[in-house]
Amino acid sequence: MPTAPQVAPEILDFYGSAFDESTRLTSSADGALELVRTQEILRRRLPPAPAKVIDIGGGAGVHAAWLVRDGYDVHLVDPVARHVEQAATTGCTTELGDARALTADADTYDAALVLGPLYHLLERPDRDLALTEARRVVRPGGIVAAAAIGRYASLFEHTATTLLTKDRVREAVADILATGRHDPGRKGFTAAYFHTPAELAQELTAAGLTDITVLAIEGPTWALLKATEQHTGERLAPDSQMLTAALTAARAAEPYPELLSAASHLLAVGVVPG
Repeated sequence: MPTAPQVAPEILDFYGSAFDESTRLTSSADGALELVRTQEILRRRLPPAPAKVIDIGGGAGVHAAWLVRDGYDVHLVDPVARHVEQAATTGCTTELGDARALTADADTYDAALVLGPLYHLLERPDRDLALTEARRVVRPGGIVAAAAIGRYASLFEHTATTLLTKDRVREAVADILATGRHDPGRKGFTAAYFHTPAELAQELTAAGLTDITVLAIEGPTWALLKATEQHTGERLAPDSQMLTAALTAARAAEPYPELLSAASHLLAVGVVPG
C-alpha cells in the first residue's frame, strides 16, 4: 500500500496552537466579507439540501456550520486535530485526514468543497492530487468548489497595513508576485501558494472538471476595510456603510474578469462530467 501523504509540520503547528482558524472569518471586516461572499456564491451553485457535501480541509467548521443549518449532510475532513474537534460541534461528521488521500468511496457525495488545501500545497502535483481526489468522490453532475489565495493579495494587504514600506515585507511581497510562493521565514503565515485566476482554472481543468467558473470572493475593495480597521483601531460593524459598500462592489464586479485579480481569495467551481 502506498505511503499516505504527509502534512507539513509547520501547518499542523500553526493551526494547532499559533492561530485560531475558528475566528478568522468573524474577527475582521474583510473576514466577514469573505464569509458572506463565499456563502452566497456556494448557495447559487450547490445542489439543493439535503445533498451530501464533503468539506475537504474544512478547518474549524465555519462553513460546515452554516451548511448544516441550511439542511445539508456535511462530512468534514481536516489534517489538524484541533480543527476536527472544533468542527464536531457544528452538527457535521468529521474525520482526521488529508485532501490528497480521501478515504471516501468514488461517487459518494453531491458536492466537494476544497476551500483551504490548495494554498497549503506548494507543489503542483499535490494540488492536482487534491483536486483529482475531490472529483473522484463526487457523483457525475455534482460540483467541486475550490478556493485559492489571489496572487496579488499580499500587495493589497500590506499597502493597507502600510507594512509594504518595510524592506523585509516589500521583498517578501515581490517574491510572491514573481513566483506565487510565500516564504514563512520572511513574514507571518505558513508556506503557501498564491494563484492567478488562469492558474486556478487550469488546475481544475487538469483534474477533469468541466464548465469551470472562477469568481472573486471579496471583490476589489476588501483592502479598504482592512485599512480602515488597521488605522482607526476599531472593528467595523456588520451593518456599517463601508462593509455594505464593499459587498455591493464585490457583487457588481462579478461580470468583469479584469477585476478578478484584485480579490484576496478566488473561488472556482467545476462540474464532474457524467
